[in-house]
Amino acid sequence: MHNFNSKFLASSHNRCYPFKLKPFIHCIHTSIAGSYDSTYHSNQLLNRLSKTGQIDDAQKVFDKMPQRDEYSWNTIISGYVSLGRLVEAKELFDGFSSRSSITWSSLISGYCRHGCESEAFRLFRLMRLEGHTPSQYTLGSILRMCSARGLIQNAELIHGYVVKNGFESNVYVVTGLVDTYAKCKHISEAEVLFKRLEYDKENHVLWTAMVTGYSQNGDGRKAIEFFRYMHAEGVESNQFTFPSILTACSSVSAHCFGEQVHGCIVRSGFGGNVYVQSALVDMYAKCGDFSGAKRVLETMEDDDVVSWNSMIVGCVRHNFEEEALLLFKKMHARNMKIDDYTFPSVLNSCIVGSTDAKSVHCLIIKTGFENYKLVSNALVDMYAKTGDLNCAYAVFQKMLEKDVISWTSLVTGYAQNSSHEDSVKIFCDMRIAGVRPDQVVFASILSACAELTLLEFGKQVHSDFIKSGLRSSLSVENSLVAMYAKCGCLDDADSIFVSMHVRDVITWTSLIVGYAQNGKGKESLRFYDAMVSSGTKPDFITFIGLLFACSHAGLVDDGRVYFQQMSKVYGIEPGAEHYACMIDLFGRSGKLDEAKELLNQMNVKPDATVWKALLAACRVHGNLELGERAATNLFVLEPMNAMPYVMLSNIYSAVGKWDGAAKIRKLMKSKGITKEPGCSWIEINSRVHTFISEDRGHPRAADIYSKIDEIIIRIKESGYVPDMNFSLHDMDREGKEVGLAYHSEKLAVAFGLLASPQSAPIRIFKNLRVCGDCHSAMKYISAAFNRRIILRDSNCFHHFKEGECSCGDYW
Repeated sequence: MHNFNSKFLASSHNRCYPFKLKPFIHCIHTSIAGSYDSTYHSNQLLNRLSKTGQIDDAQKVFDKMPQRDEYSWNTIISGYVSLGRLVEAKELFDGFSSRSSITWSSLISGYCRHGCESEAFRLFRLMRLEGHTPSQYTLGSILRMCSARGLIQNAELIHGYVVKNGFESNVYVVTGLVDTYAKCKHISEAEVLFKRLEYDKENHVLWTAMVTGYSQNGDGRKAIEFFRYMHAEGVESNQFTFPSILTACSSVSAHCFGEQVHGCIVRSGFGGNVYVQSALVDMYAKCGDFSGAKRVLETMEDDDVVSWNSMIVGCVRHNFEEEALLLFKKMHARNMKIDDYTFPSVLNSCIVGSTDAKSVHCLIIKTGFENYKLVSNALVDMYAKTGDLNCAYAVFQKMLEKDVISWTSLVTGYAQNSSHEDSVKIFCDMRIAGVRPDQVVFASILSACAELTLLEFGKQVHSDFIKSGLRSSLSVENSLVAMYAKCGCLDDADSIFVSMHVRDVITWTSLIVGYAQNGKGKESLRFYDAMVSSGTKPDFITFIGLLFACSHAGLVDDGRVYFQQMSKVYGIEPGAEHYACMIDLFGRSGKLDEAKELLNQMNVKPDATVWKALLAACRVHGNLELGERAATNLFVLEPMNAMPYVMLSNIYSAVGKWDGAAKIRKLMKSKGITKEPGCSWIEINSRVHTFISEDRGHPRAADIYSKIDEIIIRIKESGYVPDMNFSLHDMDREGKEVGLAYHSEKLAVAFGLLASPQSAPIRIFKNLRVCGDCHSAMKYISAAFNRRIILRDSNCFHHFKEGECSCGDYW
């Protein structure tokens, strides 16, 4: 423009014009200057309105501008981007034909900031296709998005671009890469990049990224080591570094180092920063230093809900539930803004049986937090763990959105409260709902399968776990060992056990108990020896399994040794369960005097289990006097349980005291006590078939009874003689034989012979103890029909093969 004016003025001296020249020239100058001033002032106004969020007013100014330059376009686009109005920003972007790298960077940064990853990367590709080179700020925006959203693959692509286009020495970009790799759990790649850079003592972001990366990757000790190195290099920490290193101290309980960091915080002048203070409270609380946490909490100018939450969580983790509830009450009294993280921590403190649970629930409803998924999940978990399954289910049903945690809390709650059938049903509903189980659910449902002896379903769950791709955990593997052992599949239990890289006391105990229940007591003892040799210490439950193994294998001397080792070697005081096993051990071997002596020496009050063990021994050995004592105590402890009445009646009958037997039966009738009917079931093709004595309700009843007749003929030819002691006494011999032939377990085995493949073992389960006659018959059947029969009664497994039982007839 100046060139045009100069030439025009120069020529005007040599030429004559019919009009006055000076006014015309002045008009041109005024027009040009006015246009320039107008655009400049409009841009200033546009910038001011955009930065203060008045984007609609800025748009009006933009629309009225007679001339717009690149600054005008970039400013208005950036204004829309900063407010998240990306659609309008994109429309303006598309309408601007002279886009520069700044324009592209502004829009890409907006999409990155608002998490629109696919559109951000699409624009990044288009930017390069149009020949624009991304700046360090463009790359920084994309890397921040990758860091925040865990987009490691995208970050690696950006890393490739950085290397190809010479950004490797750009500290700003490389710092973004270090931060992204660290937060995406690729800390080794972050280390490599960090070491390649020349250390910049002023670059707090780079050093903090490494400290944070180690901390977030669960390597608290490495974070502490790096923090020391950082200070040795003279790099000052800031309000972002301190919370990260304090989190690392919490994770490894480095209380002393945390106190040193606290000193650094005070010297650095960050002691009043709310984020740093909150991290200090969290560190002290998690390390169990509640006085230190309280001191920091009291110095805070404002009540910070995050700090109070940290304090409550720390109390709960260290089993100070009452203190946690007291803190919560103080928060409520101070009218603090309780959030959805406060309530779950408080509800965890209610799990120990506090009466405040319902009042906390009421407050949750009043404050409107009931619909928060985090709070609802905590409510379900709290009610389930305290055994209030109805409330747990009611909260669960009301939840608008259920996730895997919601289902896990319910499935686990039902399983832990012995409602195993309901647990299985809810697990099936969970799968129908399309929710993928986690390791906790798998462990719980496998435990339920073990208790219900649902072998086929347990195998399906095992298969689902393998297909899920989840990492195997110790709890899942322990549940698998227990499930297969309790379902009589010792080979499968062994396979899981052998494949385990880590074993704990639960693993060994599951196998010890499993072998004992399957009639292999000596093998149980060998596993115990191996357990001790491995350095694993037995616990209270281990000795129950061990003594159970001894009692079911007649290992009296071994039982005495282990019973003494409990207190003398391991400092475990015997409980009623251990005494019950020992009394059962002595009773089975006919040493009733020792059983009686031990009973009188007990350090704990005998419970029903102890008296039942003694009564069973008296039934076997016909000791009426001791049997009466045991039964009398059971009448008080379990007044509606038919077992002691039936057992005592049998003892009277066995010694010929028919009046006594009749008196007991009459007493039962007067009290309305009925004997639980014997029930046996067998699973064929994923369907459970149930039988009771003399049952004719099965669709194949005719075939079953025909098979029974065949069975009785064949096993009698092999030497089987019906044991009339296990038949009704008020019948003739023929009637007694028929009654014995149609016991539920015999009906089940007959159906098994009819419906299962010749090579498959027949698995039968019974709710009561198998009777002596059926036990004898099963041995003969296994030999006569060349079939392996596995029968689990209420006490243990019996593996029948080739005419022998795994219990060695010691049951």
